[in-house]
Amino acid sequence: MSANHTATLEEANAARLPLGYRDQCSALLIPLNKCRKQTLYAPWKCEDERHTYEKCQYDDFIKRTKDLSKQRKAAAAAEE
Repeated sequence: MSANHTATLEEANAARLPLGYRDQCSALLIPLNKCRKQTLYAPWKCEDERHTYEKCQYDDFIKRTKDLSKQRKAAAAAEE
């Protein structure tokens, strides 16, 4: 899976990231938001930054889903 892209508390506070967005991909969201503000949120701009951030979010979702599946299998095996 991808590497951890978590912003530090100071970086997140400086970028004014809402608490809900301070996850494993928060360090990638900071440059994306800067680009969006500089380009007045033009949808065809900042595609590389957006793709990188969305890929990180997807990879994190897949990792968490696999972890949950392993936990459920372990719990089911423990019940038997």
